[in-house]
Amino acid sequence: MTRSLLTLDGVSYSLPDGRILFHDLHETLDARPTGLVGGNGVGKSVLAQLCAGLRTATSGRCERDVSVHYLAQQADAGAGTVATLAGVGCIIDSLARIEAGSVDAADFDTVGTRWDMRDRLADALGDAGLAHLDAAAPAARLSGGEAMRVALLGAQLSGAGLLILDEPTNHLDAPNRAALMAWLASWQGGLMVISHDRALLERMERTLELSPSGLRSFGGGYTFYAEQVAREREAAQRELASAKAERRRGEDALREQAERQARRASRGNREGKTANLAPILLGRRKEKSEGTMARLRDQASDVRERLGQRVASAAAVAGHEAGVVLRAPGASVAHGRVARLADVVLPWGPPHLRQIDITIGGTQRIGILGPNGSGKSTLLKVLAGYIAPVSGTAELYVPFARLDQRLSHLEPERTLLAQLIDAAPGAPEGDLRSRLALLGLDTETITTPTSRLSGGERLKAALAMALLATPPAQLLLLDEPTNHLDIASTLAVEAMLREYRGALVVVSHDVSFLDKVNLAQRLTATPTGWKMEMW
Repeated sequence: MTRSLLTLDGVSYSLPDGRILFHDLHETLDARPTGLVGGNGVGKSVLAQLCAGLRTATSGRCERDVSVHYLAQQADAGAGTVATLAGVGCIIDSLARIEAGSVDAADFDTVGTRWDMRDRLADALGDAGLAHLDAAAPAARLSGGEAMRVALLGAQLSGAGLLILDEPTNHLDAPNRAALMAWLASWQGGLMVISHDRALLERMERTLELSPSGLRSFGGGYTFYAEQVAREREAAQRELASAKAERRRGEDALREQAERQARRASRGNREGKTANLAPILLGRRKEKSEGTMARLRDQASDVRERLGQRVASAAAVAGHEAGVVLRAPGASVAHGRVARLADVVLPWGPPHLRQIDITIGGTQRIGILGPNGSGKSTLLKVLAGYIAPVSGTAELYVPFARLDQRLSHLEPERTLLAQLIDAAPGAPEGDLRSRLALLGLDTETITTPTSRLSGGERLKAALAMALLATPPAQLLLLDEPTNHLDIASTLAVEAMLREYRGALVVVSHDVSFLDKVNLAQRLTATPTGWKMEMW
C-alpha cells in the first residue's frame, strides 16, 4: 500500500470577511501524481498553501509526513534576485556571509549541508538554457516564462518529498512545456499539480476536484475525470427532469383533489339549505367540511414540500457553473493607423530581436509568437508607452487597453468595483455590476481588495478593467490573457475577441487559443529578427 505523504483531517478555511471558502475536507495524498481542478475562486491555491504550511486552517488538521515545496502560480520575486526566485536566496546569502568570516549560528543552520548550492543553481540554470542568468541577477528583468522556469528549478533543488505546483505551465513556451512534462515524468517524490492545462492533467494518476460541495477524488487523469463528471451530470439532469415531472403530476393531482372537495362542499351546502336541516346539524356538516379541507391543505402542503425538496436536491446535483460572458468594448473602428514603432530599438531582449519597425492599422489582428525571453512582453510595453525604447519612436493614436502578465494596473488594496467606477466615469454602477456578474464575479468578489482574490479572479478583474474602461479601447494589447483562467472563462475570452472589431495584438503560447480568435497575421521571433507573415 502506498504510504501517506499528507493528510487533511476535517480541514476548513474561512476568509477574513467570514465567508467559508471550503469546509470539512478529508483527503490523503500519497506518491501518486495528483491533479487538483476546480473553477476560479473555489480555493485551490489557498488549499495548496495550507498543505504547504503557508496558511493555517480555520479548523481541522493538516498532517505532513514529508517536507513540502509550493510553487506559486505567479512566479515573482519582487525586488529580489534569481536566487530569491529559486527559493535559495537565503542559503546563498548565508554562504556569502560565512565566506566573509561570519560565525553566526543562524547562517550555518540556514546552509545546513547545502554548501554547494551556488554551484548547483549555476549548473541547473545552464542545463535549463538559462546560463546567461546568475544568482545575483535582478528577477524583475526576467520574462514571465524565464521567471517560471527559474521557480521550477527551485522546486527541483528543494529536495522536498512532496511538490505542489500551482499552474506551472503558465508563461511557458512549447519546448519548455515539453521539458517540464519530461521532468515531472521522472520525479520520484509526491506531486500535486493545480492546473487548467488538460495535457498536463492527463498525465496525472488521480484527479481531485474542489468545488463548493467539497473535495472529491477520481482515480485517473483528466479524460477519466471529465467522462465521470459528464456521466454524473447527465444522470443528474435525468433525475432533475424526473423530479420536475413528478412535481407537475403531483400539482395536477392536488389541484383535482381540491376541485373535487370544493364541489362536494358546494353541493353539501346546497343540499343542506333545501333539506330544511336544523341549524346545529348544518353547523356540524360545515365544521366537518372545513376540517376535511384543512386536512387536505396540510397534506397538499406536505406533498408540495416533498416534491419541491426533490427538485431542489436534483437541481443542486445537476447545477454547473453559470456561463461566463465577456462583452467586447463598444468602440468604433479606427481608420488608418492606430500605433507605430518607427526604427525602434528595444531596451531588453536578445540582440537580434531588439530592432523592430511596424505599423498597426485600425482592424489589424496580430499574434506575437516566440520562445521565452525573446522580448514579446517588452515589445508590448514599448508599444503601450510603459517603457521607452532605446532609440526610435513609439506612437499611439487611439484609446487602448493593456493587460500585462503581472496585472500591474490592478491596485491590490482597492476593490475591483471601486477601481472600475474610477476607470469608467459616468457608467451606472448597476450596469457595471451586471457586466461583472456575467464574467462570473459576484458581489463579494468585486467588493474584496483585489490582492485577496484568486489568480483567475484577479485576471478576470484585470480583463474587466481593460474592457469596461472609458473611452472604449480601439486597440487591445494582451499579454497571456488566459493564464490562470478555467476552461469556461477561456472560452469566454475567445468568444469576446472574435466579437471585437478593433485592432488586436496578443501574446500567447497557447496556439489553440490563438487559432480561435480570428487573427490575420503573426509576428514571430526568429533567429534573424522579427518576421511578420499571414496567420
